[in-house]
Amino acid sequence: MMTSLSSMQTETIAAFSSFSFPFLPLLNPQTYTTTPFTVKSRNHFSLQALSSSSSSPTKDIWRRPRTSPFFRSKRPQNSTFLDHSVDMEELLDSISKTQNEKDLFTLLSRYKTRQLSIRFMVSLISRETDWQRSLALLDWINEEARYSPSLFAYNVVIRNVVKAKQWAVAHGLFEEMREKGLAPDRFTYSTLITYFGKEGMFDLALSWLQKMENDGVSGDLVLFSNLIELSRKLRDYSKAISIFNKLNSSGIVPDLVCYNSMINVFGKAKLFREARLLVKEMRDVGVMPDTVSYSTVLSMFVENSKFVEALSVFAEMNEVKCPLDLTTCNIMIDVYGQLDMAREADRLFWSMRKMGIEPNVVSYNTLLKVYGEAELFGEAIHLFRLMQRKDIEQNVVTYNTMIKIYGKSLEHEKANNLIQEMQNRGIEPNAITYSTIISIWGKAGKLDRAAILFQKLRSSGVEIDQVLYQTMIVAYERAGLVAHAKRLLHELKQPDNLPRDTAIKILARAGRIEEATWVFRQACDAGEVRDISVFGLMIDLYSRNKKHANVIEVFEKMRSAGYFPDSNVIALVLNAYGKLREFDKADAVYREMQEEKCVFPDEVHFQMLSLYGARKDFKTIESLFEKLGSDPNINKKELHLVVASIYERANRLNDASQIMNRVGEGGILKS
Repeated sequence: MMTSLSSMQTETIAAFSSFSFPFLPLLNPQTYTTTPFTVKSRNHFSLQALSSSSSSPTKDIWRRPRTSPFFRSKRPQNSTFLDHSVDMEELLDSISKTQNEKDLFTLLSRYKTRQLSIRFMVSLISRETDWQRSLALLDWINEEARYSPSLFAYNVVIRNVVKAKQWAVAHGLFEEMREKGLAPDRFTYSTLITYFGKEGMFDLALSWLQKMENDGVSGDLVLFSNLIELSRKLRDYSKAISIFNKLNSSGIVPDLVCYNSMINVFGKAKLFREARLLVKEMRDVGVMPDTVSYSTVLSMFVENSKFVEALSVFAEMNEVKCPLDLTTCNIMIDVYGQLDMAREADRLFWSMRKMGIEPNVVSYNTLLKVYGEAELFGEAIHLFRLMQRKDIEQNVVTYNTMIKIYGKSLEHEKANNLIQEMQNRGIEPNAITYSTIISIWGKAGKLDRAAILFQKLRSSGVEIDQVLYQTMIVAYERAGLVAHAKRLLHELKQPDNLPRDTAIKILARAGRIEEATWVFRQACDAGEVRDISVFGLMIDLYSRNKKHANVIEVFEKMRSAGYFPDSNVIALVLNAYGKLREFDKADAVYREMQEEKCVFPDEVHFQMLSLYGARKDFKTIESLFEKLGSDPNINKKELHLVVASIYERANRLNDASQIMNRVGEGGILKS
């Protein structure tokens, strides 16, 4: 029997692909005309209980009562099974016509003495597409034929019920497995984590991870990759990094897809050096970075306006002869434009077809933008009309770019005429279109036209986004119409037509600290802050305005909401604690984040050293200095300079001198 089960495991557990869902493969798919299947009513408990309580729910609310759930009759074990003499296709067809559990049990009664192997029965369940029939089959296996409990059978049925989004039933099956003495394995957990995560129930997915860790079940590459992807979707980058570190510490070697995901995570967390070091690590372990790897790094630098660094990455990409793709070319056209290298952008664009890469609308739009910013208006108009002559797709971005170009060239009416042209071609203007026109008219001194358009848009039901609001506020303020600007700000305090998250972002980015604070507190009290970036924006706003107590207030709200701070937030929070001279709290945050395996940029470590210096805790400084000195990723020169300056401020000049003397020693410097 053990051999049979081992074979079953081999056949039923398929290989995973990145962020794919664990599955037990079906045999050749067959379509049956199914009859609606009815089962007894099963009440479902609240999903909230899944994450808030580890206790088992009452199974009888969804499983039929059993008089002796753990008793197994001592029937003789069959030495041979009828598997090969039973036509599975025919049996599945018969099962598909059953209407309820009684019909199904009657159909299978001839095999009640376990003439079919558990392997055959699990294969049967895996091919049953109706979750209720698969559940009834499991009931028959356990309660009628009285097979020994099968982990594989439960894994298949759990997969079937979560595919059908029967979350409470899945939880009940999980608890039943435990009651029958079955230990959930990595496939059980991987199925639950993946499907709950796929449905957007990230907290519940992570609660399954906690159960898995409590059970001592080790994860595999696919499970870790899925968890990283879930955390990335939550924009909880610290959690993703923590999971990646656990993956490494477990001895699992990441694959190319996992590495590429983590490059993206490091980029989103603004840990640029870590992202670059990850590319180096890939080469060191024999996982060669591909076009996606480099494109992700390029995107990371471009999104953070680090265009020189992006240029360096592109040069490296060419040096190692990594093939370019459409995304890479589009990114680099933009980079060249940002670095005032319009001719290089032009050259790359027109060479794309020679490389076998067909430019798309993004390529054309990006080059249009480059031409406009370089004030190459003739080239821009020529390219715009060339697109039309060659029937190349144009979209709202194309027209928005051209409207802005006409505004820069002071051709206001041509800009206005483009709105009518795009509408005639079936391209609807968006908020950016209108905000660009309002900005053009405002700068041209035609505030009356801007105001009329703004009011017309509001009354017509067009979505008024933050760009439109900010544009109109700036237009009023530039014209000296402070009362009108204040009226818009007052409306944002009670945003009937805007999500509170959006209103907070508008106010925070505009530097309106009092108004942003009012809306933020209202939103927090109502539980309406669902975007982690809102917390980051408010912390940044308060930090820039030296409102250190407010920084801590927002940080505490952020942690109570279950969000992990990124490295930038941690740096601002540590600074706030330092300014408030709450060094112990700063130390607690620093250590907590380290225990969560968060990755800090050098600046966070250096800031913590400075805080220890402010409270004259030189013993801790020496300990951390030694620890950081042995970290190959830390910039040793800057580390020594920071520590030397701490000793110097404390008037410990001899110690400062000794630290500085080490800088010149061989092997100390790290570029």
